[in-house]
Amino acid sequence: MPRLIEPSFRQSVDMMFEKAVSLMDLSPGLQNKIRVCNSTYTVRFGVKLRGDIHTFTGYRAVHSEHKEPVKGGIRYALSVNQDEVEALAALMSYKCALVETPFGGSKGGLNIDPNAWEVDELERITRRFAYELIKRDLIHPSQNVPAPDMGTGEREMAWIADQFRRMNTTELNSEACVTGKPLNKGGIAGRVEATGRGVQYALQEFFRHPDDINIAKMTGTLDGKRVIVQGLGNVGYHAAKFLAEEDGCLITGVGERDGAIINDKGLNIEELSAHIRATGGVKGFSGGTYEEDSAAVLEKDCDILIPAAMEGVINLSNAERISTKLIIEAANGPVTAGADDILRKSGVVIIPDMYANAGGVTVSYFEWVKNLSHIRFGRMQRRKEESNNILLIKELERLVGKPVSDDFKMKFFQGAGELELVRSGLEDTMRGAYQSMQQVWHSRDDVDSLRTAAYLVSLGRIADSYKALGL
Repeated sequence: MPRLIEPSFRQSVDMMFEKAVSLMDLSPGLQNKIRVCNSTYTVRFGVKLRGDIHTFTGYRAVHSEHKEPVKGGIRYALSVNQDEVEALAALMSYKCALVETPFGGSKGGLNIDPNAWEVDELERITRRFAYELIKRDLIHPSQNVPAPDMGTGEREMAWIADQFRRMNTTELNSEACVTGKPLNKGGIAGRVEATGRGVQYALQEFFRHPDDINIAKMTGTLDGKRVIVQGLGNVGYHAAKFLAEEDGCLITGVGERDGAIINDKGLNIEELSAHIRATGGVKGFSGGTYEEDSAAVLEKDCDILIPAAMEGVINLSNAERISTKLIIEAANGPVTAGADDILRKSGVVIIPDMYANAGGVTVSYFEWVKNLSHIRFGRMQRRKEESNNILLIKELERLVGKPVSDDFKMKFFQGAGELELVRSGLEDTMRGAYQSMQQVWHSRDDVDSLRTAAYLVSLGRIADSYKALGL
């Protein structure tokens, strides 16, 4: 039996790029300009901890500056390397173009196990890493704006923002140097849930298109669909929670580092999440059947599979055993290029990562705009909206001679606050982006997947930006 040769994550991204660009009328020079990473900064810095000097290696890659600032998260993991960071930066460029946020693509990472250090130690490491990037303008509100990623969150973003402010005391827009901050540090309502909420909106939009449902060999709506989630971190948890509570999906399986939990009647995500926080894993959870092999959950029969953890979890070694109708890539690059080909030929529809997990960068854009405007969304118009709604209901009751129910009044009277506006903006973005992909998917005989369609839309917009710059 021939040995399977699995492309790396970066190779997978390049292969998917080449497939799409071969269908476009772009000069070789412009193709290469879009493909290559503009720059990558590698930093090695020392921090004295526990009585000794520890040296850490970090990266910040800038893929494309067709629009500025560039945007992309910072991840903390032992898997971080230059190739991974550059591939993720490329995906950020394509993602931002697809959902029409005015950013180029960037990505950063620190080769570190964040669980190996105490909070105060991690803060010192983070601040020193930020210092190295800030002094080279690789963190700046108008040039390069990081966000959380795997291994980082609100806490780390708050440290970075504070470090920037200390080094740029006269910068009026210092809060906008990073997104994903806590609310009391310039963050925005709905940012923590944003990527998972975006996954929900993406699936909702998919199920608004009967032709697409038929291609996936499904019928009906999201209600009752069996869903398996691989990875119950921030993204997987919120996606599973919203799909179960608001759309009637049955979360029949969840895979985590220590194993998987299966329940064909549906898992209680809140209870499972609480158990994971308390014990560090899914083992011992009473609401389902435990299986030691976490990866095996990917092969369980289901309607919708949501890989929401690491890249490359669906690959040449398991692609033929995947038993689902629809995959939505909540993580970056969970399906390799080889696996993508196998799944597509077997009839599985894949909603690609550059679209499916774009909720985070979309709401990050909203946060950046909020920081630059120095005012929270909804502050100027909410009470006016409420007043107008009250007047409308009173006039309606007068005309019909009957009172409107108190429940309706309560919902209708309430003007839109920041969270409601963020969710509305995110849903509009996800619906619009899907429709742009879908139009290409169905209008061209040479486009065989949503992924290729997404690349064509995205690369076309980036190419237009470069052409406008005179390239």
